[in-house]
Amino acid sequence: MQPASVTAPATRPAAALASLRGEKEFRKVRAHGQVVRHALFTLRVTDYRPRYGETWQPRAMIGIVVPKKTLKLAVKRNRVRRRVREALRTLPGLPPCRATIHPNAAALGAPFAELQAALGQALSGQFKPRKKKPAAPGPRP
Repeated sequence: MQPASVTAPATRPAAALASLRGEKEFRKVRAHGQVVRHALFTLRVTDYRPRYGETWQPRAMIGIVVPKKTLKLAVKRNRVRRRVREALRTLPGLPPCRATIHPNAAALGAPFAELQAALGQALSGQFKPRKKKPAAPGPRP
Protein backbone atom coordinates (compact mmCIF):
# COMPACT_ATOMS: atom_id res chain seq x y z
CA MET A 1 0.00 0.00 0.00
CA GLN A 2 1.25 3.48 -0.86
CA PRO A 3 1.63 6.23 1.72
CA ALA A 4 -1.01 8.94 1.68
CA SER A 5 1.45 11.52 0.33
CA VAL A 6 2.06 9.50 -2.87
CA THR A 7 -1.55 8.81 -3.84
CA ALA A 8 -3.35 10.82 -6.49
CA PRO A 9 -4.99 14.08 -5.41
CA ALA A 10 -8.59 13.75 -4.26
CA THR A 11 -11.22 14.51 -6.85
CA ARG A 12 -14.12 16.82 -6.21
CA PRO A 13 -16.78 14.99 -4.16
CA ALA A 14 -19.91 14.04 -6.03
CA ALA A 15 -22.93 16.23 -5.45
CA ALA A 16 -26.17 14.77 -4.19
CA LEU A 17 -29.11 14.64 -6.60
CA ALA A 18 -32.05 16.88 -5.71
CA SER A 19 -35.17 17.88 -7.59
CA LEU A 20 -35.66 21.33 -9.07
CA ARG A 21 -38.93 22.65 -7.65
CA GLY A 22 -41.13 25.62 -8.37
CA GLU A 23 -41.74 27.75 -11.42
CA LYS A 24 -39.31 30.41 -10.17
CA GLU A 25 -36.34 27.99 -10.16
CA PHE A 26 -37.22 26.65 -13.63
CA ARG A 27 -37.50 30.23 -14.89
CA LYS A 28 -34.03 31.10 -13.53
CA VAL A 29 -32.47 28.10 -15.29
CA ARG A 30 -34.31 28.98 -18.51
CA ALA A 31 -33.13 32.60 -18.35
CA HIS A 32 -29.51 32.07 -17.32
CA GLY A 33 -28.74 28.52 -18.41
CA GLN A 34 -26.29 27.30 -21.01
CA VAL A 35 -27.84 24.93 -23.56
CA VAL A 36 -26.28 21.55 -24.36
CA ARG A 37 -28.04 19.68 -27.17
CA HIS A 38 -27.79 15.94 -27.75
CA ALA A 39 -29.71 13.48 -29.93
CA LEU A 40 -31.41 12.07 -26.80
CA PHE A 41 -32.11 15.25 -24.83
CA THR A 42 -31.67 19.00 -24.45
CA LEU A 43 -29.95 20.11 -21.26
CA ARG A 44 -30.06 23.64 -19.88
CA VAL A 45 -27.63 24.11 -16.98
CA THR A 46 -26.36 26.85 -14.65
CA ASP A 47 -24.02 26.82 -11.68
CA TYR A 48 -25.26 25.80 -8.23
CA ARG A 49 -26.64 28.39 -5.85
CA PRO A 50 -28.48 27.45 -2.65
CA ARG A 51 -32.13 28.34 -2.24
CA TYR A 52 -32.91 31.41 -0.15
CA GLY A 53 -32.13 30.76 3.51
CA GLU A 54 -30.34 27.44 2.89
CA THR A 55 -26.80 26.66 3.91
CA TRP A 56 -24.22 25.90 1.22
CA GLN A 57 -24.61 22.20 0.37
CA PRO A 58 -23.34 21.61 -3.17
CA ARG A 59 -25.78 19.38 -5.01
CA ALA A 60 -27.16 18.80 -8.45
CA MET A 61 -30.69 20.22 -8.63
CA ILE A 62 -32.20 18.79 -11.80
CA GLY A 63 -35.72 19.03 -13.19
CA ILE A 64 -36.94 16.61 -15.87
CA VAL A 65 -39.50 18.06 -18.29
CA VAL A 66 -41.36 15.85 -20.79
CA PRO A 67 -44.16 17.73 -22.59
CA LYS A 68 -47.13 16.10 -24.29
CA LYS A 69 -45.89 17.42 -27.59
CA THR A 70 -42.81 15.17 -27.28
CA LEU A 71 -44.57 12.01 -26.05
CA LYS A 72 -48.35 11.81 -26.25
CA LEU A 73 -48.96 8.91 -23.86
CA ALA A 74 -48.52 9.48 -20.12
CA VAL A 75 -47.10 5.96 -19.72
CA LYS A 76 -44.24 6.81 -22.10
CA ARG A 77 -43.66 10.25 -20.51
CA ASN A 78 -43.39 8.66 -17.07
CA ARG A 79 -41.13 5.86 -18.32
CA VAL A 80 -38.65 8.25 -19.95
CA ARG A 81 -38.71 10.41 -16.81
CA ARG A 82 -37.88 7.36 -14.65
CA ARG A 83 -35.10 6.25 -17.03
CA VAL A 84 -33.45 9.69 -16.98
CA ARG A 85 -33.78 9.98 -13.19
CA GLU A 86 -32.19 6.55 -12.69
CA ALA A 87 -29.38 7.36 -15.15
CA LEU A 88 -28.63 10.53 -13.17
CA ARG A 89 -28.85 8.74 -9.83
CA THR A 90 -26.35 6.08 -10.85
CA LEU A 91 -23.80 8.46 -12.41
CA PRO A 92 -20.51 8.28 -10.47
CA GLY A 93 -20.05 12.04 -10.02
CA LEU A 94 -22.58 14.79 -10.57
CA PRO A 95 -21.24 18.34 -10.57
CA PRO A 96 -23.07 20.86 -8.37
CA CYS A 97 -25.47 22.63 -10.73
CA ARG A 98 -29.06 23.60 -11.47
CA ALA A 99 -30.39 22.07 -14.66
CA THR A 100 -33.45 21.10 -16.66
CA ILE A 101 -33.45 18.08 -18.95
CA HIS A 102 -35.88 17.80 -21.85
CA PRO A 103 -35.64 14.20 -23.13
CA ASN A 104 -36.58 13.44 -26.74
CA ALA A 105 -38.63 10.45 -27.85
CA ALA A 106 -35.34 8.72 -28.78
CA ALA A 107 -34.39 8.56 -25.08
CA LEU A 108 -37.16 6.02 -24.57
CA GLY A 109 -35.65 3.43 -26.91
CA ALA A 110 -31.95 4.15 -26.43
CA PRO A 111 -29.84 1.67 -24.46
CA PHE A 112 -29.56 2.67 -20.81
CA ALA A 113 -25.74 2.73 -20.89
CA GLU A 114 -25.81 5.11 -23.87
CA LEU A 115 -28.28 7.44 -22.12
CA GLN A 116 -26.20 7.43 -18.96
CA ALA A 117 -22.95 8.11 -20.83
CA ALA A 118 -24.51 10.99 -22.77
CA LEU A 119 -25.87 12.59 -19.59
CA GLY A 120 -22.49 12.20 -17.88
CA GLN A 121 -20.66 13.84 -20.78
CA ALA A 122 -23.14 16.71 -21.00
CA LEU A 123 -22.96 17.44 -17.27
CA SER A 124 -19.17 17.09 -16.96
CA GLY A 125 -18.30 20.37 -18.72
CA GLN A 126 -17.33 23.58 -16.98
CA PHE A 127 -20.29 25.92 -17.27
CA LYS A 128 -19.77 29.64 -17.51
CA PRO A 129 -22.52 32.24 -17.29
CA ARG A 130 -24.09 32.87 -20.65
CA LYS A 131 -23.15 36.13 -22.30
CA LYS A 132 -26.08 38.40 -22.93
CA LYS A 133 -26.62 39.45 -26.52
CA PRO A 134 -26.78 43.21 -27.02
CA ALA A 135 -30.29 44.46 -27.56
CA ALA A 136 -31.16 45.08 -31.17
CA PRO A 137 -31.73 48.74 -31.91
CA GLY A 138 -35.42 49.43 -32.33
CA PRO A 139 -36.96 51.57 -35.06
CA ARG A 140 -36.48 55.28 -34.60
CA PRO A 141 -39.56 57.49 -34.43
